Amino acid sequence: MTGVLVAVNVVHKLIRGPTRWTAIDKRPVDGPVSVGVLGLDGDRQCDTRYHGGPDKALYAYAAEDAEWWAAELGREIPPGLFGENLTTRGLDITGAGIGERWRIGEVLVEVRSPRTPCGNLSGRMGIKRFHQRFARVGRVGVYLKVLQTGVVQAGDPIRLDASA
Repeated sequence: MTGVLVAVNVVHKLIRGPTRWTAIDKRPVDGPVSVGVLGLDGDRQCDTRYHGGPDKALYAYAAEDAEWWAAELGREIPPGLFGENLTTRGLDITGAGIGERWRIGEVLVEVRSPRTPCGNLSGRMGIKRFHQRFARVGRVGVYLKVLQTGVVQAGDPIRLDASA
């Protein structure tokens, strides 16, 4: 399995969600970005109970799934709109197995869980109960644990790491 990192997205601004502040407003950045055990430099996680910590340091979403949603909703879905840190192409994110490891540039990550979307996604999209629809469809992306820190940038190859 080989893919490519389409975009690296960090928080643009904090916004008030339906029940709390959220860092879901992520936008692509140019150039290399350092990745630590808790995520990307320049990013922020407001609710670390559900959207952060070592087992949810990064959120990855497939460009192919974003394109599916764009057709479904009749609107553009740019990188970062769903709050993802990493937008990928060429990987079966939906079919990724828990424990699967990926090498992204010099960084090694492990798939820890699918995303469980919350109401902040509905607020971000401006569609009532969208997070429930998002979950039902099953194109939710995955949370990643950082096993080896380093630097990533758009254009980096993503390869399945079979050394696990």
